[in-house]
Amino acid sequence: MEPENHTKIPEFILLGLSDEEELQSFLLGLFLFMYLVTFIGNLLIILATITGSHLHTPMYFFLSNLSFVDICFTSTTVPNMLVNIHTHNKAITYQGCLTQMYFFILFAELDIFLLSIMAYDRFVAICHPLHYTIIMNPTLCGLLLLVSWILSVLDSLLRGLLVLRLSFCTNLEIPHFFCEINQVIQLACSDTFLNTIEMYFATGVMGIIPLSGIVFSYSRIVSSILRITSARGKYKAFSTCGSHLSVVSLFYGTGIGVYLSSATTQNSRINAIASVIYTIVTPMLNPFIYSLRNKDMKGALKSLVGIATLNE
Repeated sequence: MEPENHTKIPEFILLGLSDEEELQSFLLGLFLFMYLVTFIGNLLIILATITGSHLHTPMYFFLSNLSFVDICFTSTTVPNMLVNIHTHNKAITYQGCLTQMYFFILFAELDIFLLSIMAYDRFVAICHPLHYTIIMNPTLCGLLLLVSWILSVLDSLLRGLLVLRLSFCTNLEIPHFFCEINQVIQLACSDTFLNTIEMYFATGVMGIIPLSGIVFSYSRIVSSILRITSARGKYKAFSTCGSHLSVVSLFYGTGIGVYLSSATTQNSRINAIASVIYTIVTPMLNPFIYSLRNKDMKGALKSLVGIATLNE
């Protein structure tokens, strides 16, 4: 079978999560509901942070940015999946696939960086409370956010350019609900050595290193909390970290597992289903986790709802 030049590729076929016709209506309703909850929930977090003057702190600054990134993250995949299910058309153009791949990688890596920065923020707040406002000053917060954007943009651009150099055969079926880069690379007829090396290098740099930073931060946090003699003080310290730790565990547990196992497992559909956790479920749960476990955020959301009610 002769490879075709990638510029002549008309479209890829996204096989989705299931081939069963009777499940399509259920999947459409389920993922539409999850997307709306994700969009509205994270938007409320952003608005509550903006309107609540007592939430103008580094912790909530990064949380609002995380909510914005989560909205963009899910918007790169779910709307296209919903359209495909509704129209019974699984095709996506070559240009559309590359665009989706670029923005998916961009916002996924921003998620990783923000979770790492938030872990560092909690480390400073609990382990160095007297120096918190000096260390986590607005300049440093802005710089951390800027560096996160720059690194994410550059890496996603590099991955996109490496995919551009590939040629593809006539088998263009992707056993996923979006253009996941590992699946796209596996369809290539040309040499993918550079893509594979970059993929595992980026997984280490963008995944393992930030995770190591998170683990180090929380090991120091736990050590500091255990030295607190007051039971009330321990509970308060743990409660400020519990929500963030829950999100980190859910995101990293599924995300890294999918990426590291995709090269060895032959069941791509299982990887696609597992990807739902970190691409859709985690962004949807973030607003609930952070608002239900945080008195300040609950108060800000109640005030926001009150303001909206008065304006009607």
